[in-house]
Amino acid sequence: MGKHAENGNAAAERPRFFGRRQGKALRRNALGLIEDLLPRLTVAVPEPDERVEPALLFPGAVRSVWLEVGFGGGEHLAQLAEDNPDIGLIGCEVFRNGIASLLGHVQARQLGNNVRVFPEDVRLLLPALPDGSLGRVFVLFPDPWPKTRHADRRFISPETLDVLARVLESGGELRVASDDPIYVAWAARHLDAHPAFEKILATADRSAVPADWPATRYEQKCITGRAPVFFLYRRRAR
Repeated sequence: MGKHAENGNAAAERPRFFGRRQGKALRRNALGLIEDLLPRLTVAVPEPDERVEPALLFPGAVRSVWLEVGFGGGEHLAQLAEDNPDIGLIGCEVFRNGIASLLGHVQARQLGNNVRVFPEDVRLLLPALPDGSLGRVFVLFPDPWPKTRHADRRFISPETLDVLARVLESGGELRVASDDPIYVAWAARHLDAHPAFEKILATADRSAVPADWPATRYEQKCITGRAPVFFLYRRRAR
């Protein structure tokens, strides 16, 4: 999955965003998806103090709502949507090329009923979600920001984990993956220290990962040559 630019510091209005919003020029078909399909799937940026009920974003009843932070090319999210038609999937991504890629999957696999897209910084959406409104959150191969001076840009942080603990239901899952050793150590330290989360799994053995955890394109390409580490934490009962 494509690297997602992040910042762990919470902000009330428009948090500062680091990273690209556009890559190489989109082809005509991709532009058509952005213009025609995206508006039908878009979750609007909430107004101040607005509450967004995630289950009501979908046309039919859903058993649970899962959210992916920085879905890259959308392979993981699309596979989850196809395998779980009774689950609502919200994908948060600012990179237009990645959004277009996900929309291609949605169109080809007819996933419009249970996929929604928030094409902005996820930190603009999370404060609007009610307590315990998500069943799972995925943070897969985020931008590691390996330099020490950029550590405050990393998505996993005490402040972000506080927010995720609030929006996850009791027993809900937080799934994190990274192939960057600095980020792996950083994430493990903060996840282990947070009182709301219980460690279920931390492994570099892909065969030990739950079967319902599809591989991302980034993982499959193995760009860095390093074995990813997969974390699964459960939200403790309130």
